[in-house]
Amino acid sequence: MILAFVFLIVGLGVLVKGADFLVDGAASLAKRVGVSDLTIGLTVVAFGTSMPELVVNVTSSLSGATEIAIGNVVGSNIANILLILGVSSCITSIAVQTSTVWKEIPFALLASVVLLFMANDTLLDGYGVAELSRSEGCTLIAFFFIFLWYIAAMRKADPASEDEGIRVRGFWSSCGFVLAGLALLVGGGKLTVDGAVTIAAALGISQALVGLTIVAVGTSLPELATSVVAARKGRADIAVGNIVGSNIFNIFWILGVSSVIAPLPFRPEMNVDLLVTVAATLLLFFAVHTGFVHRRLLFWKQRQNHVIERLDGIMMLAAYAAYVAYLAWRG
Repeated sequence: MILAFVFLIVGLGVLVKGADFLVDGAASLAKRVGVSDLTIGLTVVAFGTSMPELVVNVTSSLSGATEIAIGNVVGSNIANILLILGVSSCITSIAVQTSTVWKEIPFALLASVVLLFMANDTLLDGYGVAELSRSEGCTLIAFFFIFLWYIAAMRKADPASEDEGIRVRGFWSSCGFVLAGLALLVGGGKLTVDGAVTIAAALGISQALVGLTIVAVGTSLPELATSVVAARKGRADIAVGNIVGSNIFNIFWILGVSSVIAPLPFRPEMNVDLLVTVAATLLLFFAVHTGFVHRRLLFWKQRQNHVIERLDGIMMLAAYAAYVAYLAWRG
């Protein structure tokens, strides 16, 4: 058991470092051949920050531990909003861009609702087995490309949103970073999945529960680091964009690719987790749009729209603590 936990923790750390190396090297190579910052941000950086979740899910699908795949994505999305944005907004109030409020958060809500319907074949269609099939995976990937088209159009209309500060390394140095990143991702993914499967078997709990908790939070470490640093530097608006974009990537791209590799079976009790994902996204929308806490509970206090304040963050952290307590009880 102790060795399994060591494998899991080391694997998660290796995944995060591998993603850093891959993004660093690939962005440098792209810059050397004249690729614009906009294109690098939309491809290399965006895909690279989602590599930990993707590698864990692909490894899980290939090894037959498919419950971890869905649990990882659903758990990551819940942790991204309730835990990471909760921590970030406790550090400082987070101003959210209007486009994020009215376009990207609703797109993230759409992703959660689509997954909820797709995963309920038994309830909706009367099938004997509920799963994300390969055809549904292709549909998720199609949604993902629609989202990429939206992001590209938005960033072309706003040149100021282009990524800056990409470090250009030597050609062989860049190649070395890419190869090292890929190797670390593969090795870290194997360690993480093996450790998670062993822990689930030893404790007599489902693989989905391990995916919803330890693996999900671990693969969300890049988002946590980015959001906390952005909040401390007064760039807290970046935090919400990163989180919402990551949640959309997780469902449409990562679950899409994973279910194309191998259909992902869905346990009925995970409907609660999918509903929590939908509820967390709705909570974020109301928090940034209407000031859920301040206008509903502290109605006498005037506040600016599109801001997540500390009390909102405290409410998010309390909701995440309650959810984890429920998982412990269910597990």
